[in-house]
Amino acid sequence: MDFFPSRTLAFYMAKMFLIRIFSVVALLVLVLMSLDLLGQSGKILAFQGNGEAELWTYVSLRAPQIIAFALPFSVLLGTLITLATLNQNSEVVSMKAGGLSAHQILAPLIVTSLLVAISSFLFNETVVAPATATLSAWEKVEFGPIPRESNVKTNVWVKDGNNLVNAKVVAGRGKNVVLRDITVFSRSENDLRSLLHADEGRYTGQSWTITGVTRFDVATGTEQKQDQLTIGETLRPDQFTLSSVNAEGLTLPQLKTAIDDLKAAGRPTMSLEASMWHKISGPLSAMLMPLLGAVAAFGLARSGQLFLRAVIGMALGFAFFVADNFSLAMGNIGAYPPFLAAWAPFILFFLIGETVLVRTEE
Repeated sequence: MDFFPSRTLAFYMAKMFLIRIFSVVALLVLVLMSLDLLGQSGKILAFQGNGEAELWTYVSLRAPQIIAFALPFSVLLGTLITLATLNQNSEVVSMKAGGLSAHQILAPLIVTSLLVAISSFLFNETVVAPATATLSAWEKVEFGPIPRESNVKTNVWVKDGNNLVNAKVVAGRGKNVVLRDITVFSRSENDLRSLLHADEGRYTGQSWTITGVTRFDVATGTEQKQDQLTIGETLRPDQFTLSSVNAEGLTLPQLKTAIDDLKAAGRPTMSLEASMWHKISGPLSAMLMPLLGAVAAFGLARSGQLFLRAVIGMALGFAFFVADNFSLAMGNIGAYPPFLAAWAPFILFFLIGETVLVRTEE
């Protein structure tokens, strides 16, 4: 049960593992970021006044998402490269000749991947979530000026009876919600009767007071202007703030608060609860990669099966990612309970990895 009989060997393997993980991350981020920027640069520069500075702003907001996406794959590839190298150089044979079991050989890699998982979780919470929220808001205004307020949503549509209400910017929470650049489409059955535009709207407790109003009557073709107007006696603030909750753009505490607000409003929350649990299980999946890729470490290199073993390890790793995405999709549509949707693939592939390791090496 002594998983670290040699501190020198443990540090040697951990250092080798980390170098390969971050090398693969750097390579994947460089390639994926370049391809993504090529696809988006035209849209960014299409907005008048945007230039090189806005391209770098996009890179700073998009790169954290790509890093978070590439890190689990990088841990898998880093595992395969590390273990295949050790196997090819007969270092694994030397370790087993010295009395180390398969679990003792993998222990430094699993501990290192746990540290990577913790770092990934903290990175997601402090960098990725705010960057995702800002980038989402920026994309919705077609790469125009980014809203600076906190708790901002952009381009929100709400139905009020037969009428449709569109707010380009929604800021604040609860009864302190402020709407900006508002358009109200007044309809009778399927016919548009009037078009109302306002600069700003505030909730008064029972209705909305909008200011800077311009009303266009479709039937007469006339336009009227008013300083302020009261509308939306049946519109609630939570219809704007909870209309679209982006789980990827919220930290874990913020997502928990949004789920509680939705439950209080009687809205479904299963997909968001699955995403909340996945914020923990997703980064922690890095711990599985040394176990799933362990098949590449064992077997004699000169037997000619090293490449086949590496392919099997890669197949197990990518099978986990497929199962994880499938399970999360089932959770989003309510077919799986949220906790099961987030954790079932992790538990399943942990058992598969352990079974393969025990049956073949222990």
